[in-house]
Amino acid sequence: MTFIFDPACPWCFIGKRRLEQAMARRPRLRVDIDWWPFLLHPDMPPDGIDRDVDLLRRFGSETRIGRVFGAIAAAGQSADIPFAFDRIDRTPSTLDAHRLVRFADRIGRADDAVEALFAAYFIDGRDIGDTGVLTRIGLRIGLDGSDLRRHLRGDDDIIDVRDLNARAHRLGVGGVPAFLFAGTTLITGAQDPAVLARMLDVAASMASF
Repeated sequence: MTFIFDPACPWCFIGKRRLEQAMARRPRLRVDIDWWPFLLHPDMPPDGIDRDVDLLRRFGSETRIGRVFGAIAAAGQSADIPFAFDRIDRTPSTLDAHRLVRFADRIGRADDAVEALFAAYFIDGRDIGDTGVLTRIGLRIGLDGSDLRRHLRGDDDIIDVRDLNARAHRLGVGGVPAFLFAGTTLITGAQDPAVLARMLDVAASMASF
């Protein structure tokens, strides 16, 4: 299955946890996840922007920001995610974070990279648009630091990430998380684990034909 996501999207973190809960309900199914990049803020400057400025621009008031992130925090608790939004100083460009995931995928560590990115940003408050932060994340999951640093400082995978982002939009994805099952069935939003488990069943039955 394909999980379309952005590592700076809190609902994607919640969606990942709910997918894991769905997979736990189907222990006999082998589920391989293809992590498909989506750029929530495709025009974000490479250095990101101040988070308070970004949130006020997007939501208009401190009151609305509080309501939105209060709801996200509550949903996070139900998924065992201790969101620490107060630790986040910048809204990052996630282009390089997606490139890290693609680099990690070449040695079978994409799942680890996605989890580490979510934790670094939403729990530790790290700037996941920063090359140094990304390199340290890569080292923690067993990637070669020198190769990763060289990869991030170059242009590898930039076109691929942007092309996949564009393809997601052509599929009708306007927000994430989104789940593509068996390459044909698309559902969006941080769905309940029961819904995702049923979709895993459908995808498994389609694959058996």
